[in-house]
Amino acid sequence: MTLYERGMFALSDPVSRFIPSWANLQVAEVDDSGATRLVEPSRPVQIRDLMMHTAGIGYGLANADLEVEALGTRSRARFRIDPDLEAMAERLGQTPLRFHPGTHWLYSLGLDVCGRLVEIMSGKRFDEYLESEIFAPLGMSDTAFYVKSQDVPRFAASYGRNADKQLILVDDPADSVYLSEPSFLSGGGGLVSTIGDYLRFAEMMRRGGELDGRRILGRKTVELMTINHLPGGATMPDFALTGGYGEAGFEGKGFGLSMAVSAGPAQAAVIGSAGEYMWGGAASTTFWVDPAEDLVVVFMTQFLPSGTFNFAGQLRALVYPAIVD
Repeated sequence: MTLYERGMFALSDPVSRFIPSWANLQVAEVDDSGATRLVEPSRPVQIRDLMMHTAGIGYGLANADLEVEALGTRSRARFRIDPDLEAMAERLGQTPLRFHPGTHWLYSLGLDVCGRLVEIMSGKRFDEYLESEIFAPLGMSDTAFYVKSQDVPRFAASYGRNADKQLILVDDPADSVYLSEPSFLSGGGGLVSTIGDYLRFAEMMRRGGELDGRRILGRKTVELMTINHLPGGATMPDFALTGGYGEAGFEGKGFGLSMAVSAGPAQAAVIGSAGEYMWGGAASTTFWVDPAEDLVVVFMTQFLPSGTFNFAGQLRALVYPAIVD
């Protein structure tokens, strides 16, 4: 979106404008007999489709739905079959879409493709662009794609549960995959950070794109990102593909440009405000920004996989009753 403000692209631009191999994408349609045929998409994949997870791509090795990895296989936390963003984008350009763009919502590699678009438009590696345009201006000195050697003593372990509901170590700071710099700089996940750094980012969003005198985005750009972009003001249950997964759940949620947006507490069946926006992470972390209450919440924990417990709903029940006008 910083590049959007510089006139580098329009949300409705086809991805093929920047990645030519996407010009010939087809859709794999399945008929009633279970047979698959390849057809032309009803329209090209647009950049906003990538940001909204409505492009028709999935999140997996074969463009499949997101699957929770088995616990105890630490290397899979960062596993990709592609060496870098360019190779991934080219591979997806040769892979049939799951559905016609804009017709369904499916958590996807769309934001990873956005990372590649950043590289193409800016001429910088994705990590270099993030550092110069976001991390350094906001003072986010603890945020990167790997943990530097001097910071390993501060790096938290991650845990899961086995079949007997006993805690097991999933990612050990002593030999974590996050100790080495990756070649695949994921746009959809893979950064390491701290509560303090992430709070600065979320507070920048709450303040309309500015923090401590450093402006990252314009106020209207933040507003554009954080409204529901699903057609007709629909909510996620109307668009989410059966069997799909979303970090913030589906009920009473629309979707903006990279984040879920609440339609209101009645629709979402949880305390909060209409217009709050949110997402979560693999280790059961969560954040939300509530513009109506001038509220930012960042919750960090170390439990894999996310969705095992309703941390976000329970946290809301604790936070909102504490507000006193």
